[in-house]
Amino acid sequence: MRVDLTMSQMARYWHTARHLKARQVVGRLLYRLNRPRIYAAAAPPLRAPSIGSWVRSVRRTPRMVGEETFVFLNEARSLSDHGWDDPAVPKLWRYNLHYFDDLLSDARTEHQEWRQLLLRRWVRENPPGSGSGWEPYPTSLRLVNWVKFALDCDALPEECLESLAVQARWLGRRLELHLLGNHLFVNAKALIFAGLFFSGREAERWVRRGLEILQVQIHEQILKDGGQFERSPMYHALALEDMLDLWNAAGTFADGVPETWRSFVATWPEVIGRMRHWLAAMCHQDGEISLFNDAAIGVAPAPLALEEYAERLGLGGVQPVDRHVTNLYESGYVRLARAHAVAVLDVGQIGPDYLPAHAHADTLSFELSVAGQRVFVNGGTSLYEAGEERNRQRGTAAHNTVVVAGEDSSEVWGAFRVARRARPKGLSIDEQNDSVTRVTCSHTGYCRLSGRPLHTRRWSMANNAIVVEDTVSPAVHPAEARFHIHPSILIEDRDERNGRVMLRLSDGTAVHVAAERGQLRIDAGYYHPQFGVSEPATVLVVALELERGIVRIAWDSAA
Repeated sequence: MRVDLTMSQMARYWHTARHLKARQVVGRLLYRLNRPRIYAAAAPPLRAPSIGSWVRSVRRTPRMVGEETFVFLNEARSLSDHGWDDPAVPKLWRYNLHYFDDLLSDARTEHQEWRQLLLRRWVRENPPGSGSGWEPYPTSLRLVNWVKFALDCDALPEECLESLAVQARWLGRRLELHLLGNHLFVNAKALIFAGLFFSGREAERWVRRGLEILQVQIHEQILKDGGQFERSPMYHALALEDMLDLWNAAGTFADGVPETWRSFVATWPEVIGRMRHWLAAMCHQDGEISLFNDAAIGVAPAPLALEEYAERLGLGGVQPVDRHVTNLYESGYVRLARAHAVAVLDVGQIGPDYLPAHAHADTLSFELSVAGQRVFVNGGTSLYEAGEERNRQRGTAAHNTVVVAGEDSSEVWGAFRVARRARPKGLSIDEQNDSVTRVTCSHTGYCRLSGRPLHTRRWSMANNAIVVEDTVSPAVHPAEARFHIHPSILIEDRDERNGRVMLRLSDGTAVHVAAERGQLRIDAGYYHPQFGVSEPATVLVVALELERGIVRIAWDSAA
């Protein structure tokens, strides 16, 4: 088959591939070439809890709404109509079907026969190594969920216990060393869960292999400020749940943790503490996550549910984040908090260079909530399928930042790829005056354009206002700052000619937006707070004048 590539396409591939690690390239080749045989020997004996009992884990939202009907990504489908692996069904939906999250839902005690029948049906209709359900990621999540179900809720059918061992053996030979990141992390977690749930030499090998991987990956993936290195609040919350589950399992089956690894396991509470603090800093006043990079509400457990889980595990309270400034320096986020408002600013890398799969072109974007309500929001994420809509949701225009010459600040493409990336520089945080906090940062994302324009943004936050100043210099291309209004906000008054808009929050608070420099117009946009959800929204667009734009956002002092 002949493949013709243009120079720009070749450059895009080069700028994407040059950041990959050698082990990813080699790992991909080995993953494609290696097809391990199925090892279907009898499962090892189960391990008895050695110290304490399993602590109740996080409950999930029920997704099994009928004996064969499921709702994933806000779309309902029947197993009888589509089976387990219908290629016409989006892959992420099929993945969710194979996760078995519903075993741990709030409705787990209802229609228990449905779940027992479904477990047996999965084993019967998904032969080992066949279909998307046996890919390493869904295998890892399913394996953990089955073990948690056995510890948390109900006994597994005998054929499922046998299948668990087959899945663990298969997974041990299909580790996602070519992807790394959160995929490899959950591979390791699943091996540890299987090794602690079962006993004997084979189970011990699973535990040791999982711990070997985690020893490297925790250091690499959990940054010093506590953030998960892909810089997505959603994936961070999932990683925090992983760490809480691992600590839970290690406490339940302490005898299964090899003596030489116990000092490493003992470090996990400190890691969990940093992760809890990071998540708290990245939440809005409504208690839910901000939407930076690939992030959607409802995929990971709610932050409050994770906090309650940590408390059940005896891990104590989390460090408060009510200071005026919280600098998550290594992740590249800054939280500004005042009595009635919270702003979260993105001043960091889009993600690890070798793994930008969940990155958006959102450098120097921000989100703002006032009086407990989200006011300015990033566009969010509703799908993972490659195409124009996925590119649009990842693009700069879907975020609260500046678009230059209609281009993205980082070249997002495909479903999970990025070519040239914006690099932040010159971050400064001025806390000298308690009444106003100023954060300034630039990025190089548009330096690939003619004239090499540099975008610099300054946020100045006081008790009842935040001023956003943008400079794009030199001014050789048109540039515009975009501000996405949450769909729940009422636009009560608009005066585009004079660059003013008045917003009304549900509690009556007025938020006044004024373009003090630049031309204001109002556009239509979309908001995607969950997978499968697209809500019409309004976007305030301010065209920069002579390199600069200034927007003042002020709210009632009595908010």
